[in-house]
Amino acid sequence: MKITVDHDKCCASGQCAMLAPDVFEQRADDGLAMVLHAEPAPSLYGAVREAAAYCPTAAIQVEE
Repeated sequence: MKITVDHDKCCASGQCAMLAPDVFEQRADDGLAMVLHAEPAPSLYGAVREAAAYCPTAAIQVEE
């Protein structure tokens, strides 16, 4: 799995950081999503998929 975030789409809702805090964080200066682990451990795949599904602007891309 490989994860990217389109910052042009991100609205800084923080859903991803709440749902998958081991993978996503919000930048301090503007609140946009930041990927901590672009290729997370398999144990985190479910949380990553959930974060991508709940992103209000579909800014998270997951490549499996």
